[in-house]
Amino acid sequence: PKDEIDKSYRRLPHWEQPDVCYFLTFRTIDSIPAEVMNGWKSEREQWLRANGIDPETEDWHSLLEMLPQEVRDGFHERFSKRMHEFLDTNVGECLLRRPDLREIVVEALGHFDADRYQLAGFVIMPNHVHVLVQCLGENRIKAVCYSWKRYTARLIHERLERKGHFWQAETYDHIVRSEAQFEHYRNYIRENPSKGKLREREYALYLPELE
Repeated sequence: PKDEIDKSYRRLPHWEQPDVCYFLTFRTIDSIPAEVMNGWKSEREQWLRANGIDPETEDWHSLLEMLPQEVRDGFHERFSKRMHEFLDTNVGECLLRRPDLREIVVEALGHFDADRYQLAGFVIMPNHVHVLVQCLGENRIKAVCYSWKRYTARLIHERLERKGHFWQAETYDHIVRSEAQFEHYRNYIRENPSKGKLREREYALYLPELE
């Protein structure tokens, strides 16, 4: 129903719906340099205008959802895929290479699994995290993601004895709309460490058996 959808791009995820599976990416504060992100933003704005969408409109993400599937796929191929490939170059501090810090994130993601949400998989890379998850009952993905980031940031900063931000404010999200997409994201999570050329002790991978 329309009234159950949160379309405000200022509060991610962009399309919050009950009973759907999300593929989420959240990244550390320094994972992509500002000049790179600004360049991508400028290119993205040009693409949106060329496809009849005003990028200054708060609702541009919902307008993007109304474009034909092949056009939306082109958008994600051009921008989302590029971001993921850049992240896999492991730039920035890459603090999640540290096993003790990575374990904080593992514990947070799994804490309410099968209670507030159902995890279908996650991978913790040196500077970002991918999660495939579906909320249960009245729980909503925005609140779940906020709790993950807030809890882990606090504990990690205590461990590092420093202050400030740990995660970027934004989360990159995709609603999983088919079994084929679901399997695609599971495979992406599975293969991400090898794409990033990581050794086993540099990442954490969780892919449960599914019924």
